[in-house]
Amino acid sequence: MPLRRSTVRGREFGDAIRALLRAAGLTNRAVAELLGWQEAKVSELVNGKAGTSDVDLAKLLGLLRTPPDEFDHLMALHHETHVRDWLQPKESGVTDRARTLREHEKIASDITGWSMNVVHGMLQVPEYTRHLALAKPLAPDEARALAVSRAARQRAVLDGYRTVTIFMHEQALRLPVGNEDVMAEQLHHLLRLSVRPYLMIRLIPTAFGPHAGLAGDFDRLQFKKIPPIIYVESEGANVFLEDQLSVGRYDTVVKSLGRTALDEERTRKLITDIIGEEARGDQVAEEQLQRE
Repeated sequence: MPLRRSTVRGREFGDAIRALLRAAGLTNRAVAELLGWQEAKVSELVNGKAGTSDVDLAKLLGLLRTPPDEFDHLMALHHETHVRDWLQPKESGVTDRARTLREHEKIASDITGWSMNVVHGMLQVPEYTRHLALAKPLAPDEARALAVSRAARQRAVLDGYRTVTIFMHEQALRLPVGNEDVMAEQLHHLLRLSVRPYLMIRLIPTAFGPHAGLAGDFDRLQFKKIPPIIYVESEGANVFLEDQLSVGRYDTVVKSLGRTALDEERTRKLITDIIGEEARGDQVAEEQLQRE
């Protein structure tokens, strides 16, 4: 079956309309009858297709009692459902920019992530996430909220219904985040996760030197019925790449990381070695304090 040529914007728009219909307890046919439309017109909106006028879309959103923020978001998105690639400024007025990533993670059949400097978000324990957020710096309440949100995403993604491969650099595990207890919990958490059959964790050792992932972190999401996308997060924006050329370049990076990284067994050994080094370092520090 050929891949369906939809867009990230179109899928978010269609999914939002579908969610509003469910919340209102209405079918496509029922809405069409209430508005005096053909049912096909509602179906096109649910499938993220453009062509409906702003007035008609406003009638539909009004009928479905759409909250004001969501109303504004969908009206703005309506004219861009056919546009590929999406740069989402983080201060653009949209209340929840993480929704696009979450919605695509839910339908992904395979996710590959690369993280160079810190433990990948899908593998972080809450206290590790919170301390990273505080370093941005975020306010304590915001940092706690981010940790809770990330934990919810982890539960949704690491549920066994998709394969997940996470590449990380060794330095990501050696960067101190929080105190010794936070790092110990984080490293042991990686070992516990590494035995899950649908999750593959692979490290690139520092001794390898330069590697294909130097340009920065990213996630590649693959699907059964739609083309793959690349997600890149920066300080100022979230970016979704869909064009074949860009995705192909990241595919090349993933293949190179796969050739470079340690296999799963050697990755577990390296994590265990780092835990041992940390424990020995703590013991030496304690002995020095006792002597003083």
